Amino acid sequence: MHLPDTKIAQRTVQFDRSRLTIDDIVAIADGSARAVLSAEPGFRAAIARGADFLDRLLREDGTIYGVTTGYGDSCTVTVPAELIAELPHHLYTYHGCGLGEYLSPAQTRAVMATRLASLSKGFSGVSVELLEQIARLLDAGLLPMIPSEGSVGASGDLTPLSYLAAVLCGEREVWRDGRQLPAAQALREAGIAPLRLRPKEGLAIMNGTAVMTALACLAYDRAAYLVQLCTRITAMASFALDGNAHHFDETLFSVKPHAGMQEVARCLRQDLPSGPGERNGKRLQDRYSIRCAPHVIGVLADALPFFRQSIENELNSANDNPIIDAENERVLHGGHFYGGHIAFAMDGMKNAVANLADLLDRQMALLVDSRYNQGLPANLSGMTGSRAAINHGLKALQISSSAWTAEALKLTMPASVFSRSTECHNQDKVSMGTIAARDCLRVLELTEQVVAALLITVRQGVWLRCRLNPGAVLEPSLARMMETLAADIAPIEEDRRLEPDLRRLLELLRAKAWSLYE
Repeated sequence: MHLPDTKIAQRTVQFDRSRLTIDDIVAIADGSARAVLSAEPGFRAAIARGADFLDRLLREDGTIYGVTTGYGDSCTVTVPAELIAELPHHLYTYHGCGLGEYLSPAQTRAVMATRLASLSKGFSGVSVELLEQIARLLDAGLLPMIPSEGSVGASGDLTPLSYLAAVLCGEREVWRDGRQLPAAQALREAGIAPLRLRPKEGLAIMNGTAVMTALACLAYDRAAYLVQLCTRITAMASFALDGNAHHFDETLFSVKPHAGMQEVARCLRQDLPSGPGERNGKRLQDRYSIRCAPHVIGVLADALPFFRQSIENELNSANDNPIIDAENERVLHGGHFYGGHIAFAMDGMKNAVANLADLLDRQMALLVDSRYNQGLPANLSGMTGSRAAINHGLKALQISSSAWTAEALKLTMPASVFSRSTECHNQDKVSMGTIAARDCLRVLELTEQVVAALLITVRQGVWLRCRLNPGAVLEPSLARMMETLAADIAPIEEDRRLEPDLRRLLELLRAKAWSLYE
């Protein structure tokens, strides 16, 4: 199966005060959509009102947190009028202490789009020029190099977002076409003037949940695809094990009304023979990893609507502090930078996703074990004759799958319960939402590796079942999946190195290359 090298932008996502979706952020992240700031006069006037209101307060000697005061616990420190203009520069400068791997280009585009979405709500007191600068950088492919570690998730993603603020002003480093270079040089070569932040703009950029929310959008997209792919793998595993299709009977599932679980069972019925009362005569009941697969996969399927609602509500929120109510001329001090909803969604998602890895790993254990796989060769080796003695099939792949599963399960400890008191006890209860999101992405990565291993396994198992039973008939959906997999993965007869096959499958998986269920 051929994959294009890059996605070509097909559509635009307009940023104004209307509601955006996870799909919008994912499309910007993967390059299939462009971010465009609305040119509608009413929208731009609404943004300008907030900045103009703050300017008037400053002229009238109003006290505004983070504008005429220090930050956090330093809110009792009054900033002299002649130094107010320098304060935003100091905020992003002293927060330049992130570590860990840099966010990927796709993740960085998602972060920039997510921050632009929040600031476009018109409650942050920023200028139209700031919004335009973020859109310019996205359009020019100038992506801040953002270290992934250093946020406790309240007051938002301060340290990672400081790298966005700095690059807007021509400082620090950017990715451009896969190369690292100084932001000042990149902006100059792109014909973009560095921004001079207005008094609240440093705080508005940094004091929010953009990093955790962006990562959550990407995590959701991957998790939703895994629901379908794990269902298809389960169907292939059931066929390879000569399993009992009646475990997924419609009437059976009608008596337990979890909609996601019922949908998984419906998809399995679509993939498997469904004669009345059909079973293989060997076991009345298949083992749990097959029989209860809808109950495992269905947990994630049923949780996805809640996760979407939580993530999209955060995406469409003004989540910095203070909130600027220009219409009523009020400055509202609160805590919308707190990422608790994202933390909870990510902690829950990584738990449900890791359970998919565990389910598939158990299915693989059945498939490779000649005591339980209903007559298939040990380790699903396809070799016959005298050379069968030296071939070991999927023996090592099952070990690797178990290792990836164990690591995924280890990461399911909720991050949100590890709140720490920081910043002189001003930030004394924090969300850890960004750590939860990073953990979730790692669990997804490991689970996708297990999925790749199972794709090899079920492709091999179905092939062997059909060789053992030439009269076996695949339902059209499984036959098409076998044809698709066969284009990339040859049957395993003589032992071979499987890493290239795994990497190819991961590439296809992450591109959502397989059409699964309608």
